Amino acid sequence: MTVRGLDALQPFGNPRFSLYFAGQVVSNTGTWFQNLALSLVILDLTGSAQALSAVTIAQFTPLLLLAIPAGRVADRFRPRTILLATSSGSVLVATGLAAAIVADATDLRVIYGLVFVLGCINTFERVAAQAIIFEIAGPGTLTRAVSISTIALSAARSIGPGLAGLAFAGLGAAWCMVINAASFLVVLVAVACIRPSRLHPRPRLGQAHKRAAGTPLRNRDFVTILVVNSAIALLAMNMMVVITSSVTLGFSGDATMVGAAHALNAVGAIVGGMLAATPVSVSMRSLVWACGGFGLALLANAAAPTLAVFLVIAPILGVGIGYYQGILQAAAQASVPPVQLGRAMSLVTLGSYGMAPLGAFFMGWVIDVTSWQTSMLIGGGAALACAVFVRARTNTG
Repeated sequence: MTVRGLDALQPFGNPRFSLYFAGQVVSNTGTWFQNLALSLVILDLTGSAQALSAVTIAQFTPLLLLAIPAGRVADRFRPRTILLATSSGSVLVATGLAAAIVADATDLRVIYGLVFVLGCINTFERVAAQAIIFEIAGPGTLTRAVSISTIALSAARSIGPGLAGLAFAGLGAAWCMVINAASFLVVLVAVACIRPSRLHPRPRLGQAHKRAAGTPLRNRDFVTILVVNSAIALLAMNMMVVITSSVTLGFSGDATMVGAAHALNAVGAIVGGMLAATPVSVSMRSLVWACGGFGLALLANAAAPTLAVFLVIAPILGVGIGYYQGILQAAAQASVPPVQLGRAMSLVTLGSYGMAPLGAFFMGWVIDVTSWQTSMLIGGGAALACAVFVRARTNTG
């Protein structure tokens, strides 16, 4: 490994970051167990895709409602305290889902209700998990730590679906929920092991200086990042729909090929996250390259003539995704003062996850009406347009 590659791993020299990162990988992997099991259970009970879509609505509606309050909470209280509370709550709700399935509950309102409650808890968890990175890493290694942290999602995506499928087939849906509950318990233990005295202090949003702290929405660079994040989340980041449809509808591939495409994409995303973590700091110019590279990767995948070629270049798209996500998250945290991190990352989270249902619905319609290539062309064009937008805003700032 090159010296620059070793530099990207610098955050792991901090044992507190290693604990945090391990907890995030385990938690995100556990989420795959829950999502896959719930999907199969609901389809088995109803045979309705509409009933299945209600799970997504129950998951993400709390984020739309609570992301902004979650940011204020993360600025007022220690993120470590919030994560201890959210992890404990998630253990209880995931256990409740397991109990509902064991009881063979056919009233889906119980399942939807529990998923909604878990979505509320997860909203505060997502924001606090971003805000705590500053306190763990400090300003010196913040950029690398933020970029590396995005790899947790990709790592979980590379192993989660396969493990979840095996667990569902061998143990059943209820045990998948138990495994998810156990993953939250791992997070609880990991966060509890991070001693508060070893964290870097961050100003709190108290009444005395609330007005002086200002708002991240007055920051030109941060507003630019929000626009880019929302546009790309809507038009270019719907990989579950786009990749799955590309393999099945475009190339008549089976479930194995779908899993392979997502796994190869996830492996590439891990590499992209590592590349994003290499520089000591990022700038808005870095975001120009990240958006441009992501756009070109989407266009390259859209041009794949066969399934074999699509699978070969799937990691390239993953690299584009991982690099873009790492740079965007790092740029967002670097663009605002520490006192605003909670509110800032709540807005980024709102853009990323709030646009997900709309983007999935829109891209599904595009694929049904036209083709999977069109969806990737739209995404690639949107990412390239965002690169031009960031460059123009940077030059005129």
